[in-house]
Amino acid sequence: MSKYLVTGGAGYVGSVVAAHLLEAGHEVTVLDDLSTGFREGVPAGAAFIEGRIQDAARYLDPSYEAVLHFAASSQVGESVANPGKYWENNVGGSLALLAAMRGAGVRKLVFSSTAATYGEPTEPLLTEESPTKPTNPYGATKLAVDHMITGECAAHGVAAVSLRYFNVAGAYKEFGERHDPETHLIPLVLQVALGEREAISVFGEDYPTADGTCVRDYIHVADLAEAHLAALGAAVPGEHLICNLGNGNGFSVREVVEAVRKVTGKDIPEVLAPRRAGDPAVLVASAENARARLGWTPSRPDLAGIIADAWEFTRGLRGA
Repeated sequence: MSKYLVTGGAGYVGSVVAAHLLEAGHEVTVLDDLSTGFREGVPAGAAFIEGRIQDAARYLDPSYEAVLHFAASSQVGESVANPGKYWENNVGGSLALLAAMRGAGVRKLVFSSTAATYGEPTEPLLTEESPTKPTNPYGATKLAVDHMITGECAAHGVAAVSLRYFNVAGAYKEFGERHDPETHLIPLVLQVALGEREAISVFGEDYPTADGTCVRDYIHVADLAEAHLAALGAAVPGEHLICNLGNGNGFSVREVVEAVRKVTGKDIPEVLAPRRAGDPAVLVASAENARARLGWTPSRPDLAGIIADAWEFTRGLRGA
């Protein structure tokens, strides 16, 4: 059994990873300021500290095997309107966390990164060698933290893995997605199914795709969590490994909407809206590096299954 600190462990992905760590027999401490997370999102059996990662030096000690770092501000639109918040929270907070790890002698890190580091891709299938040209402060701050981690590994022998997520969806047991405001497609369509939203907006239908709507790579949050546990075992001292996490295939906006109709049995009205600036036509991950280095392959690639798990969680949350 090992002891792990999970920053941001009251949030969507962090809570699912914390649950998987506990199920694997490990000791888990969640550090979260609850600015976007939920106290009830902390899995039973995990110790909980309400606090900021800027103060991680108060809580880290040599008994921890590793840190899994999810704490971040993550809304693209907000990052454009308030970039200072993102540089302070994401970069400043991560810098303080790295210093705390150094001081405590904790030398292993798994970092929650993002496909937003790639910006607007020039090729439909993204690898870790694809150009990193973020188009918003959120992506820029995540890329800056990746650069910081690379330096920390080289200078201090840290073993680190950055996992760049594409579109995370689904739910695991009592842990699921409930952002405020919600910006992700699947939970937004589920809100329509529940009658909480009149229609789903389709931003553009003239993209060079099969049905004219954007295509994205969706990955089940439980598959994502399993990748984090695999990353702990694959981390090498002095190396910063970066892996994309996705299913390697994509679904269009209209395919997602149709899948929600079938899973829920509900009518989902659509409203056509203008394209959004910066929306690439296709954004799909090559996960070959994760397969080769982590020994990880997603086991829940079916879109209907991802949506069914999200639907069950959302109905349970609303008491529907």
